[in-house]
Amino acid sequence: MAALPSSDLVQIDLSPRQRAPKPEWLKARAPMGETFHNLKKMARELNLHTVCESAHCPNIGECWNEKAATFMMLGNLCTRRCGFCAVPKGKPDPIDHQEPERVAYAVAQLGLNHAVITSVNRDDDNIGAAQAFVEVIRQIRLQAPGCRVEVLTPDFQGNEESLRMVVAARPEILNHNIETVPRLYRVAKSGGRYEKSLHFLKHAKEIAAEMFSDREGDQIVTKTGIIVGMGEEMHELLGVFRDLADRKVDILTIGQYLRPSRDHLPMARYYTPDEFAFLKHEAMAMGFKHVESGPLVRSSYHAHEQAQSTGLA
Repeated sequence: MAALPSSDLVQIDLSPRQRAPKPEWLKARAPMGETFHNLKKMARELNLHTVCESAHCPNIGECWNEKAATFMMLGNLCTRRCGFCAVPKGKPDPIDHQEPERVAYAVAQLGLNHAVITSVNRDDDNIGAAQAFVEVIRQIRLQAPGCRVEVLTPDFQGNEESLRMVVAARPEILNHNIETVPRLYRVAKSGGRYEKSLHFLKHAKEIAAEMFSDREGDQIVTKTGIIVGMGEEMHELLGVFRDLADRKVDILTIGQYLRPSRDHLPMARYYTPDEFAFLKHEAMAMGFKHVESGPLVRSSYHAHEQAQSTGLA
């Protein structure tokens, strides 16, 4: 195998690092309150997982006290080993086909008007994973009519049938995270491919236009997210934004990477609030309908407000 050019190599510093205190703008309130504990109790009783807990989201206290939780289907073990992600990895259990009904029940009990549903990667069964998303959309329509549905899906390993199934179910928003810049994919997004994720976001709109061309307003809203601070350069981020804008992605979220543990990729640096403001300004100038950019931003952070502000959902 030919050696890679030095410019393409990703250098990971394994030397011991002194723990630096978090900047003030990255400090979030500890989760507490009756609503928080009630939601946690409901998730346990229904045997449901939330990405808020599994991914160690810093906004869990704020979001759960506002009855905003992102439910994570298809188990709590991911078939990929992404270097930035805190979700546990391993061989998953068989798909639980009753799970979508329980998720929809929780959405109805919480009285949500915007539900966000995601999943672990299930590279062992991409069709089964897509079917779970189709069924949860159907169940939410039955149990919580009027609730908008945003799904945050894996890339299904580029399986077109899986993508077509999810688009045909007509979620209001189809979210698939690009996560990082192309240079860092090999170490940050195990099993993922940058071009594959770009194609996923572009092709979703093409499929929707083909399926719903006779229905005004049925063409799908697409969304993606990126985390910064893993060693990317500013010009690389802007290049990703341009690629996404060229594919007519509607909503972009930009947040700070926070290393979950010593077993995950080291963090290169903290971005300042001014830098997040700059990234938002540049992205909006490229044509995104909405950009959520800030240190604590995660893909589903203020998702209902993102949808409302675009006028697209």
